[in-house]
Amino acid sequence: MKFQKLFTVLIFSIITSFCYGQDMQEGFGYLEKGEFAKAETFFSGIIKDYPDNKTANLCYGRAVGLNGNPEKATDIFTKMLQQYPGDFELELNYAESLLWNKRFAEGKEYYSRLAAEHPESFPALLGYANTLSNLKEYPEALDYVNRALAVSPGNANALVSRKYIRLGYQAKLVQQRDYSGALAMLNDNLIDFPGDKDTLLNKANIYLMIRDGENAKQTYREIATTPQDTIVALNGISLAEHINKKEKKALVWAQEAVKKADTLHDEKLLKLSRERYIQALIWNKKYKLAEEEIAKEAEKYPNENRVLALSATLGMYKSNFKHSITDYESILVNDSLSFDGNLGVANAYFADGNPYKAYDAVNKTLSVFENQKDAAGFLVKLSQAYAPYIEERVAHSFDNGNNRANLSATTLHFPVSFKWAFTGFYQYRKTENTVTNLSAETNDFRIGVQYQFAPKVSANVSVGSTSANAYGNNYSQALIDVFIKAKPYKLQDLEAGYKRDVQNFNADLVNSEITADNLYINYNMGTNINLGWFTQYFYTSQSDNNKRNLLFTSLYYSFMNDPVVKAGINYQYITFKEQHPETYFSPGRFNMCEVFADFLKDEQVTEAKHIYYALNAAAGFQWIESDGRQGTYRLQAKFGYKFSDRLVANLYGLHSNIASATAAGFTYTEFGLRFKWFITSRPIFLKATN
Repeated sequence: MKFQKLFTVLIFSIITSFCYGQDMQEGFGYLEKGEFAKAETFFSGIIKDYPDNKTANLCYGRAVGLNGNPEKATDIFTKMLQQYPGDFELELNYAESLLWNKRFAEGKEYYSRLAAEHPESFPALLGYANTLSNLKEYPEALDYVNRALAVSPGNANALVSRKYIRLGYQAKLVQQRDYSGALAMLNDNLIDFPGDKDTLLNKANIYLMIRDGENAKQTYREIATTPQDTIVALNGISLAEHINKKEKKALVWAQEAVKKADTLHDEKLLKLSRERYIQALIWNKKYKLAEEEIAKEAEKYPNENRVLALSATLGMYKSNFKHSITDYESILVNDSLSFDGNLGVANAYFADGNPYKAYDAVNKTLSVFENQKDAAGFLVKLSQAYAPYIEERVAHSFDNGNNRANLSATTLHFPVSFKWAFTGFYQYRKTENTVTNLSAETNDFRIGVQYQFAPKVSANVSVGSTSANAYGNNYSQALIDVFIKAKPYKLQDLEAGYKRDVQNFNADLVNSEITADNLYINYNMGTNINLGWFTQYFYTSQSDNNKRNLLFTSLYYSFMNDPVVKAGINYQYITFKEQHPETYFSPGRFNMCEVFADFLKDEQVTEAKHIYYALNAAAGFQWIESDGRQGTYRLQAKFGYKFSDRLVANLYGLHSNIASATAAGFTYTEFGLRFKWFITSRPIFLKATN
C-alpha cells in the first residue's frame, strides 16, 4: 500500500540520522531514490570490508527486503537483534519487515508491544496504524494514526496514511451499507486533502449507489480540474443522469466526453468515454446505432471484457438473453472474478428461466464481493421468486343497483423446488341488496399445483369447490382452473386454459346457481420500440344454456419504464346467445372503446422502506345492442408501502361505469386492503450454505 512506501521513507530518514563511520552517502542516496538493487550491491560491498558495521548491515537488510526478498531481510534483522537485543531502531526495522512479508498478524503483535513501550514514538505508532489497516481493523488503525499525528502534528507521511486508512474504512462501511458513515470518512479526508481525486471518486460512487444523482453530479464537477479529470467527470455525470432516469441528458454528456477524449488523443479515456456513450445509446433504446458502435469496438479490441459487457447489456435490453449469457461467459473465461461477468450472467440466467445457474452465479459474486449492494439485491429478487408467501386481501364493493359485498381472500403459495409449487386459496364473500334485503354467502376453497416444464413453459392446475348459502338455495359446485403459460418468442407471452367458476356478483346470481365453463387465451406481444399489443378471448358456456363470446384487445405505448408511464387504446366486444336482463347483463351485442393511461411504480422493483403506487384512468364510449353510444370512464388506484424485502401492504380502489364491469351493468365501486408476507427470506428447498 502507498502508506507502507511512505513509512519506508520515514524509517530511512531515522536511520540516516544515526549514521557514522564509513562514507555511505552514495548508498543512502540509492535507498532514498528507490534504487534498491543498486543499494543492495553497494551495502553488500561495505559489509565485506566492515562486517560489524551496524548501519551498513541495517541498510543492507532494508535494501534486500525492498528489492523483493523480504524473507531474507527478516532473517538479517533477526540475527542483528540477537547481537543487539532491545535495540529500538532494529526492532522498528524488524517489525516493518514483517509487513513486507505480509505477516500482518505477527506484525500487529510486535508493533503493539513497541507502541506500548514507546507511546511517544512516531514510527512505532504509525507502523502499528499501518499494520492494523492491512488487517482491515480500521477503527483501531485510525486511533493510532491520530496518536502519531499528535506526536508529530501535520506530518505528511502520517496524513497520507490516514487518508488511505479512511479510504479502506469507508469501503468497509459501504459493504456494511453504512453510507452516511462512509461519506463522513470521505469528508474528513477532504479537510486534510481538499479536492483529492481518490476521495471524490469514492464519494461520487457512494452517491450513485444510493441513487442520489444530484449529489453525484456535484461531486463529479469538483473532480473536473484538469482536461483529463474533466472527461472522467463528464462520464460520471452521464451515469448520474441515468440514475436520475434522464436518459437524453445522459447521452448528451457521454457524447461530450467522447468529443473531449478524442481531442486529447488519450486512448484510455477514449475507451472509457466510448463505453459510456454506447451505454447511453442503449439506455435511450437506440439499439441499431449501439450495435454498430459495439461492432466497431469489437473489431478494434476483440475479446476485450469491456466490449463483451456492452454486447451483453444490449442483449439484455433487447431480451436476447442467450446472446447475453454467451457474452458474460466469455468475460468469465477472461477473468473468472469479474463482477460484471458474474452478476451479469446471474441476471441473464434468471431472465432466461434458469434459476439453478442464476443462484450459482450470484452466490459466486457475493463470495468475491461480500455484501455488494446490487448482487445482494438481485439475490433477494431471485429468492422471492421461489420463497413461500401468504397474501391476504379484504375488500368492500357496492354499485348503484343497491348491491353491497364484503370479501376476504387468503392465498398461501409454497414452492418446493425450482419446478414445483403448491398453492392454497380460500375466499369468503357475502353480498346483499339493501333494498330487497336478500343476501348470499359463498366460501371458495382451491388447491393448486404449478409445474415448470421448461424455462419458458409452465402448467398450472387448480381444483376446489364453492359452497353457497343463498336466500333460496344452498349448494356446492366444483371450481377448476387449468392453464399453460409460455413465452413462444422473445417479448411475447401466451396463456391458454380452461376455467370453471360460479356467477356470484350479487345475491340473485348466487341463488341462480349459474356455473360457467370458460375456454380462454391471453396473448401479449412487446417490441423494442415501446409498442405493445395485448389480446384476450373467452368462450363461455353456462349451465343455463347461454353462450358468451368476449374479445378484448389493447394497443399501447410505453413512454417510461421506471416509473412506468403507458397509454393506449382498448376495445372490447361481448355477445351472448340469449338475453336474460332480469338476472344478469347479457346483451346480444356490446362494444366498448376507450383510451387509457397507466402510471405506476412496481412493487417488485421498489426498494425496502419505499412507497409503490399505480394509477390507471380510462375514458371512452360503449354501445349496448342498437342503443346510442354512452360515455364511459374507469379509475383504478393503488398506494402501498414496502416495509421490508419480505412485507408489503397497499390500499386499492376502483370505480367504473362500464357495463361489462358488472353482471348488472351498473356503476361499480370497490376498495380494499392487501398484505403480502414472505414467510422465509429464501426458498425452503435450498441448503443454508447456498
